[in-house]
Amino acid sequence: MTITLCKTCANPSTRPNVVFDEEGICLVCRFEEEKRNKSIDWEARQKELESILTWGRENSKTCYDCIVTVSGGKDSTKQAMYARDVLGLKPLLVSCVYPPEQLHERGAHNLANLISLGFDTVSLSLNPQVWKKMMRRSFFLYANWCRSTEMALYAIPIHVAIAYRIPLVFLGENPALTIGEKHGRLDGDASQMKHCNTLGGGVPDARLTEGIDPKDIHFYSYPPDEDMLYAGIRIIYLGYYIKEWSGRNNADFSIRHGLVTRTEPPGKIGDLWGVSGLDEDFRLVNQMIKYLKFGFGHVTDQVTEAIHLGMMNREEGLELVRKYDGKCDMDYIRRFCHYLEISEEEFWEVAESVRNPAIWSKDEKGEWILHVDYR
Repeated sequence: MTITLCKTCANPSTRPNVVFDEEGICLVCRFEEEKRNKSIDWEARQKELESILTWGRENSKTCYDCIVTVSGGKDSTKQAMYARDVLGLKPLLVSCVYPPEQLHERGAHNLANLISLGFDTVSLSLNPQVWKKMMRRSFFLYANWCRSTEMALYAIPIHVAIAYRIPLVFLGENPALTIGEKHGRLDGDASQMKHCNTLGGGVPDARLTEGIDPKDIHFYSYPPDEDMLYAGIRIIYLGYYIKEWSGRNNADFSIRHGLVTRTEPPGKIGDLWGVSGLDEDFRLVNQMIKYLKFGFGHVTDQVTEAIHLGMMNREEGLELVRKYDGKCDMDYIRRFCHYLEISEEEFWEVAESVRNPAIWSKDEKGEWILHVDYR
């Protein structure tokens, strides 16, 4: 099999839940086309958002109008300040903080910087021993250490919303409209986010939790649907209503407000701009493994966005994809192995076990070749 790409950007046919139309063009490009053609009714979206905000204020049982999920990175900084300074809301920020062993100083700085901009914040840290045990199992079961941790990152704000009786919860972006990964609606409704590829319904696989006290995995699972319904929880993609929303624009905005970014070159981190996944470094390892699984990494997402922003043309973008996608310096891999207490041999055994033979083959020199149609 050869990976095919969207005809106008870099989106690959191997992306989970990707949708191409009959002309071979992805959802992201069609959405951006609507933007360029000015066929999106932003005034109608604004009215829709105002209705949501009114509902949130009327139904909150506290002084807070909404919850904004944050990590301290570029998107959450943009969201928090937009909610407060543009929409006039009083948000409660909610963050799941990585264990001390995993959290990078840069991540701690960025979250502290966001809080210092004038926000009340609930930061929840989970038992680091259970966290590491489930993370290790996620790696060996799925070759995806984020499987368990992302469950906590997304579930915790919903638990806080129910506990504090603040029913309106804002997430950042609808992934169908930014990277083309469709698992729900194509609007601002984020109620189906728990059914995305990684969260898998919002409840951890029994294999991840075997032998772990159920009390220790409470925050890894979305609350039951009946609890969310009773509490009137409403989850919204705030980025859907922001005309200038993009990773690059959010980064520029957040840097102006104190965000610290990476300084490593793209060849070491598989990241063109160093503005993503700032709170810890193991995401770089996961993007490299994703490259083996699906034939694309984070640079593909950045190039797709950059093409739409007019920062480069498709040919220039695809050259960057060929050069930097999936790159991850061995130093990050060694640190990852040290954290999970596994050997490098075990790491590569897992990583190579998920290399997709349908899109990879070896040449006469024994080097791996990725089969992509770059037309």
